[in-house]
Formats: sequence, C-alpha cells, structure tokens
Amino acid sequence: MQTTDFKITANKAITKDVYELTLSGNLPDITPGQFVNIKIPGCYLRRPISISNWDNEAGTITLIYKVVGEGTEILSRKKPNHSLELLLPLGNGFDTKLTTENTLLCGGGVGVPPLIGLAKKMLVEGKSPEVVLGFNTKDEIFGVEKFQALGLEPRITTVDGSFGIKGFIIDALKTVNFDYVCSCGPVAMLKAIYSFVPQENAASRGGALEKNSEIGGQYSFEARMACGFGACMGCTCMTKEGYKRICKEGPVLLKEEILW
Repeated sequence: MQTTDFKITANKAITKDVYELTLSGNLPDITPGQFVNIKIPGCYLRRPISISNWDNEAGTITLIYKVVGEGTEILSRKKPNHSLELLLPLGNGFDTKLTTENTLLCGGGVGVPPLIGLAKKMLVEGKSPEVVLGFNTKDEIFGVEKFQALGLEPRITTVDGSFGIKGFIIDALKTVNFDYVCSCGPVAMLKAIYSFVPQENAASRGGALEKNSEIGGQYSFEARMACGFGACMGCTCMTKEGYKRICKEGPVLLKEEILW
C-alpha cells in the first residue's frame, strides 16, 4: 500500500452517471479486484473505487465510477492534468489460481469494472472465461467493448428487456457452461447467484453435475468504508470464519467463507 499523486489524463462520461477516469503515475503491483481510495478536495473521507484496468509499462490506471453523491460529483468535474492523491492498492483481490478453464464472470452495474482486469489476467494465463453482465436498462450498459477488445463476447441482461436477455443475471446462467464463478455487484445479486448456481447449473449441463454439487467461486462485496485499510473496523462483516473487514480481508471472499 502506498500513497501517490496521480495525474488525470482523461475523465469522461460513458453513460449518464458513469465515468471512466484514467490516471498516470507510479504504479505498484495490482491484483484484479483491488481498489483505490481517492482523496477528493473538500471531502473529509476518501472515496473507494475499484480498479478496472492498469498498464504497468505505460504507468496508467483506469477507474470506472458512478456519480452517487458529493464526492463522486466533484470527481466527475476534474479535468486532465489535475492531480489526485491515491492510496493503493487496497483490499484482497481475485485469486486467478483458483479459477478454471470454464469460469464464469458475472458483473452487475458498477460491479462490472473489476471484471475487466480479471478477464485480462485470466486470458494471459490461458483461460478464456464466459462473461454475463446485468443492467437495469440499455441506457445503463457500459464496458461491453472492453471485453470485446479482449476477444470475449458478454451475454447482456436488462431488467426491462430493452437489450439482450430480459431479466436478471441468473436468467442468463442456464445458457452458460461453467464450473466456477467470479462475481461482483450488489449484495442482492451476489446472494442470488450464490443460491442459484449449485442447483441450476447441474440442469443446464444436462445432468453432467450432481444436483447440489459444489461449484466454487469468489464474490466481491461492496461496503461503506472510512479508512479503506482495516484500521477503523467500519466495514466489518460476519463470515463462517469469524469477523472480516471488507476493505482488508475482502472485498473478494471465497464462497465457502460467506455467511448471508
């Protein structure tokens, strides 16, 4: 973990309320699923934002964030050449050693960005994941071209049916062959996938798996944070192994750790 000043090279809207921020600076080693804590002028607390992509050779990092309050609204108005102080990298990311050749990546809303970096690393390791992305409506869709640039074609779901498969992410899972899952998004979505996968995927594979057979996975959680590195204990949650901090032991937790 280090505190470093980064210079903004681009900060653009990619949907109505979602922005893509590119910064340049001295990058440490990063694991997919980790996040940064950004110091925003005029705000007491830093804002945690997941890392979408990074390039160590170019010294650039990409963050995709949604404007949801004062801090992110201020951030959205920052222009190129402005500097921002970042605390990074934070948190426990996805462990690609645990993924398989038939891994499924599931992202909902602003849970999509960290899966871009994860997909990129998996491809470097010789694994080509399936990708399912969920949004409320077609006007909120973003990030698809990022996966396509990697040679992956995501399945898209929209709650209102305005694009792709109508419904939620789990409505697309019956069409996908997988034996491991990495997911990031709202807690309700993570819980639905966690509950759905063991039973439904066996049927979708024509009985290739026993009903209730165990499908491993990693789930990235969202939480309100103050410090971002485990000191304040504000984002602590109960797991099967006791209390864990989403900012430190998380945001990525193994399926077998999770206690709903």
